[in-house]
Amino acid sequence: MKRIHSIDITRGIVMIIMALDHVRDLLHVNSILQSPTNLATTTPFLFFTRWITYLCAPIFVFLAGSSAFLSLKRKKELAETKKHLLKRGLFLIILEFTVVNFGLYFDTGFHTLLFEVIASTGFGLIILSLLLQLSVKHIGFIGIGIICLHNLAPLVPFSETSILKVILMPLFSPTAFPLFAGKIFIVGYPPIPWLGILFLGFAMGHIFEIPEHRRNSILKKMGMIAIAGFIFIRFINIYGDSTQWASQQTIALTIMSFLNITKYPPSLLFCLATLGIMFFIIAYSENNNSKIKEIISVYGKVPLFYFIVHFYVVHLMTVFILFLQGFHWKQMEFSTGTFGRPKGMESGLPLWEIYIIWMAVVVLLYQPCVWYGKHKFNKKYWWLSYL
Repeated sequence: MKRIHSIDITRGIVMIIMALDHVRDLLHVNSILQSPTNLATTTPFLFFTRWITYLCAPIFVFLAGSSAFLSLKRKKELAETKKHLLKRGLFLIILEFTVVNFGLYFDTGFHTLLFEVIASTGFGLIILSLLLQLSVKHIGFIGIGIICLHNLAPLVPFSETSILKVILMPLFSPTAFPLFAGKIFIVGYPPIPWLGILFLGFAMGHIFEIPEHRRNSILKKMGMIAIAGFIFIRFINIYGDSTQWASQQTIALTIMSFLNITKYPPSLLFCLATLGIMFFIIAYSENNNSKIKEIISVYGKVPLFYFIVHFYVVHLMTVFILFLQGFHWKQMEFSTGTFGRPKGMESGLPLWEIYIIWMAVVVLLYQPCVWYGKHKFNKKYWWLSYL
């Protein structure tokens, strides 16, 4: 099946932006103690550095759903597609708790087990594999229902000690579970809200079968509807996000308050804003092909490979910079969730240097992505289909 260029470009854009967020997480001087979206302490530069990376996870998950639809159309065998999605989902969950978690923390004791976007996508593919007998339209309606209504979950009147709340709430909101021997299990990406995005992506996969000019027109209209919906619902300030906006001392802070939407879990407003922007990116990515788009698509063709490798590159750079800043190996803390950075001691880089490191990471990974893309195309090992 011929690759869809707009998907590769869109994925490539979000993969490149994603690296900025992770370089900031691991290396910014204030990342351990300061939230970039806390209006009392942030700056516009820091706020929007974080905000632009909001695009990454929802677009990644949405396109995973669309790719599942295209896989179904390509295989034309429901049972084969179910089997593939189930295996891929299990593979992603195992990958999250092993290779990805280690790359993030460099903690050989795995004191923190983090359920994030890769595991959440894996969970979504497993559930999708079990529901493929439903029509695409029904799966789409389920996805829209989840996106629009999951913000009501905290209002369900379960008592704090209710077994149902203990079981169900981690599916809808971030939760931490203490485990044995000082270990902790953190649900950072609650699976149900992200499942809604994946289901919507699956249901909209057919749009990539429409001729390009018609597809782009539809995507632009959908983008306008989503962005208009975001502005309208956000302005009303009643529903759609757990954080309300308010007028601030300056225009810049008021705009930041208006845009300060919730990613964990992805609120209705978060989905409208990020997916609305995504529709425009896809619509314009096919027009006027250029060398820049060709370069960007290299990262988009191997998103999971890039995702895994970039964590190790960024973390190795973090350790190297800590050495340059005068820290010794014994001072570095890898089991406390600080990525090796010593607690109570100033470390890391200012934000302008974060941008330099980010660009260096992206450039450094270009040739490995080119190599892996060719290797994946030429070699037909079974496991390559899961990467």
